[in-house]
Amino acid sequence: MQIFVDTSYFVAVLHKRDSLHEKALRIEKDLLGLRKVTSEFILIEVLNYFCEFRAGIKRYVTASIKRYLVEDKIDVVLCSSEQFRAGLDFYSTRLDHGYSLTDCVSMNIMNEHGIREVLTNDDHFEQEGFRILL
Repeated sequence: MQIFVDTSYFVAVLHKRDSLHEKALRIEKDLLGLRKVTSEFILIEVLNYFCEFRAGIKRYVTASIKRYLVEDKIDVVLCSSEQFRAGLDFYSTRLDHGYSLTDCVSMNIMNEHGIREVLTNDDHFEQEGFRILL
């Protein structure tokens, strides 16, 4: 079984002062054996989130992202022009929602992989029928 990992989960795990940090760590233990999937779009958002933090935290986050890219624990879907365009198409059909382009790309990836659960607290995913776990 696969599970998608969204930005808010990575932020919660990496940032000890995040309000969801402890919950994310508890969930992490329950997910052993599940295949995690994310995308470069998500990792870009994570790095963007931490861009104004002090250098020590940014160094830790950068090292963590680099580790995610080479570890076998997380499948990272690479950015592509096709995904961007498909995400933009999806985005244009949801103009009445507050979805980000990254949300739209993520939902497309989840649908392509048959993933129904997502490590996030973002209720936009719930609005599209996915189960949020954070």
